[in-house]
Amino acid sequence: MKKIVEKLYSQGDVTDNELEALINTSDEAAIKLLQSLADKTRQKFYGKKVYLRGLIEISSYCRNNCLYCGIRCSNKDADRYRLSREEILSCCENGYRLGFRTFVMQGGEDPYFTDDIICPIIAEIRDKYPDCAITLSLGERSYESYRRMKEAGADRYLLRHEAADEELYSKLHPESMRLETRKKCLFSLRELGYQVGSGFMVGAPFQTTKHLIADLRFLQELQPQMIGIGPFVPHHCTPFAGEKGGTTELTLRLLGIIRLMFPEVLLPATTALGTISPDGRERGLMTGCNVVMPNLSPVGVRKKYDLYDNKISSGDEAAECRDSLRKRIEAIGYEVSQERGDATGFTV
Repeated sequence: MKKIVEKLYSQGDVTDNELEALINTSDEAAIKLLQSLADKTRQKFYGKKVYLRGLIEISSYCRNNCLYCGIRCSNKDADRYRLSREEILSCCENGYRLGFRTFVMQGGEDPYFTDDIICPIIAEIRDKYPDCAITLSLGERSYESYRRMKEAGADRYLLRHEAADEELYSKLHPESMRLETRKKCLFSLRELGYQVGSGFMVGAPFQTTKHLIADLRFLQELQPQMIGIGPFVPHHCTPFAGEKGGTTELTLRLLGIIRLMFPEVLLPATTALGTISPDGRERGLMTGCNVVMPNLSPVGVRKKYDLYDNKISSGDEAAECRDSLRKRIEAIGYEVSQERGDATGFTV
């Protein structure tokens, strides 16, 4: 197994059979080597810097009915909200004062946020904070919509493909959603010059190792600047309420593999990883991750953006606890960077 890890480190790729063995391995020596080489690789391109992204969850309304998501449109128990322009700008003002230089506006696919509403907000943030990066995570939209938001000042766009295998994708999403559409959106974003982020759930219902390999191969095709993966965590108001969910160990192995396959990628240690394991994000940072996304959303709505059960919404993942988060990051040998943190080698 260690030879497979060394091959992945030196060549940036291995065969499907070797990937399968590595994803499923329980060989402690190989896992330790994977973690070490993933950390070595991220330090080659990013040093010990950890980039903070200020997350603003702008709406819990969603037109989609994804089977795994707590804010799916058919969940009548969901506590819905949407932020006003003033609230979004206030989040940015607070975040800038706290030292954040990237704002991430994330939400369900809320029909309220048309281009005519969201683009002026993006433009105002761009005007007020010219040294900051603006990241959007607002789901599937038209090419024209993506173009308008880019022209308004957006730099990055996060859109997880969730499952690169068509059969698995159809088991996780309603009939109205198609993997083909999701992929088309991702390639449109690349064409328009966004820094693009994609990714997938780990341990989703029906997911096999071959599905995970398909995810990695799709990411090789897309070549995104950011890759976000996290364990699947069930929500009690979804059809998958009784499922087990993803594990910390499998997520960490995949993070290490991703860092070796995509050496220059921006790779977050996600909230979901911190939700299922108290030291999950620290372990993620030690296995190649270089991004953390504290929450800048108004305190009163954080629990309402309820994607999965027990989602942490206060504590060190909150923006107000930036100093505590900095100390946790420094305690494992890394440093918080106040830079925008663009992907290495990315040119607009």
